[in-house]
Amino acid sequence: MNNQLKKIDPRRDFFPSFFKMNDDFFTDFFKGSNMPAVNIVENNKEFRIELSVPGFNKDDFKIEIEKNVLTISASQESKREEKNEDEKIHRQEFYSTSFSRSFVLPENIDTEHISAEQKDGILKIALPKLQDMPEDKVKKIEIK
Repeated sequence: MNNQLKKIDPRRDFFPSFFKMNDDFFTDFFKGSNMPAVNIVENNKEFRIELSVPGFNKDDFKIEIEKNVLTISASQESKREEKNEDEKIHRQEFYSTSFSRSFVLPENIDTEHISAEQKDGILKIALPKLQDMPEDKVKKIEIK
């Protein structure tokens, strides 16, 4: 899988695709959806995933790893009630939103030391790379 971070795109029948810039039909088609924009950055020490999530609190998020797949999901519901005491008018508005994004992690991620922080509408997830990655060696099998 090399050192490339893959994403699982639910709009593509669950087939993973290498992360690409916004140059495909599905990205343009779903711009109006509630899928948060994402940046993926790599340096020598880590990958970093940054999601644009204004209005969400850290308690709204769930971040999990299962079988080398990182899933970031969030759900939020808010209520606002306004009353006019003189007329006995009540108005209640509901707002609800949720999303889920999944990424296939490369083999060289240190899953024990993944960290996340949320600040100013951006969720940042640091995915440190393993320092000592086993080399791909060719194993010879002798015929008896």
